Amino acid sequence: MIELYHVWKQYQAPKWALSDITLHVKKGDFTFVTGPSGSGKTTLLKLIFREILPTQGQIVIDNRNILRIPDHRIYRLRRRMGIVFQDFRLLFQKKVFENVAVVLQVLGIPRKEVRRRVFNALRMVNLHHKMWEYPSQLSYGEQQRVAIARAVVSNPKILLADEPTGNLDPELATEIMSVFKEINRQGATVIVCTHDRELIRHFGDIILFLFKGKLIKKEKF
Repeated sequence: MIELYHVWKQYQAPKWALSDITLHVKKGDFTFVTGPSGSGKTTLLKLIFREILPTQGQIVIDNRNILRIPDHRIYRLRRRMGIVFQDFRLLFQKKVFENVAVVLQVLGIPRKEVRRRVFNALRMVNLHHKMWEYPSQLSYGEQQRVAIARAVVSNPKILLADEPTGNLDPELATEIMSVFKEINRQGATVIVCTHDRELIRHFGDIILFLFKGKLIKKEKF
């Protein structure tokens, strides 16, 4: 499903953000990526999403080399994905409902179905009662949950999440991870980057360990 072959990424010489990464994530896998800050976790997700390009190496998703996809067709790759970045990337001039709905509107989903899906996604993260507020009216943790709702609202085939529970209390973090697990049970391939050892211990299936840009270990439970 997701394959990386000898992938290197350098932002500024001489340091490498990722060094010779080769890995395979099978369709339907639930994979945690962990490691200290600066180990390359966010870079890895950005490469899979094709927000950035590798310095060297190849990335194949669903049997297609994504580096060969023209820029004007990247949307075809991304519309199959849900992603939660650390900076959330919310539209602060739009209300919570609109932030979550934009993904479905781009896909041309009928308005009635958009309303149903957005309400259900916000209910999953316990924010349905704030759908008509603006992100600026929400706490940092609530903004994070809006980003999560937006990522899952389209029932993506691939779900990528970068520290999705980093600012949530343990109970809500467990609830959010349970949402990800349910999406996984429905067939989605999920990759979650996290420092949270308790979540990894409780939900772990496949764990990839990064250190200084290198994949140093892979475990499967």
